[in-house]
Amino acid sequence: MAELSYADYLALERSTDLRHEWVDGVAYAMAGGSPAHSLLCSRILVELARILGEGPCNAYTSDLKIRPRKIRFASYADVAVVCGEVEAHEDDPNAILNPTVLVEVLSDSTESWDRTGKFKRYRKLETLRDCVLVSQHERSIEVYSRGASGVWELREAGEGESAPLSAFPDGLDVDRVYRGVTLTPAPVRTR
Repeated sequence: MAELSYADYLALERSTDLRHEWVDGVAYAMAGGSPAHSLLCSRILVELARILGEGPCNAYTSDLKIRPRKIRFASYADVAVVCGEVEAHEDDPNAILNPTVLVEVLSDSTESWDRTGKFKRYRKLETLRDCVLVSQHERSIEVYSRGASGVWELREAGEGESAPLSAFPDGLDVDRVYRGVTLTPAPVRTR
């Protein structure tokens, strides 16, 4: 694959209806999601709206581009929360620097990347306090929260529980997030 500058990546984004992740100079087309993926994203938005209320924080859809400083990376989280004013990246007025919470609904084709490479790059965002991973196969939400010392801590929540967010006093109610969602079967893996 040919290496693209960020300006070339932006030109690619403008020339097509597809969205792309930009990772170390390479643009990767982002696939569409399943019905379960789409419904989980909307349920997360509804839950976050309940938690955020009339406060200074807002939840954004996957149309919002995320771009940390000083690394060659830009992507779209499934849901992002920004507290206060949105801070745009100097290279791109449509890419933000200051999410407080990022949510990824895990897909079979992207789960490994979301958990490793993408999460590693998200951690470069100084304002990020919580990274939330939502399963499509079981009623399970994982929340990675940055502690005061900078160490990331995992907390998990399942049916009947609330997934705590360090950024807010209330957490994501797992049962409300998964209400009406038909879970997808987990892929069969062999040893």
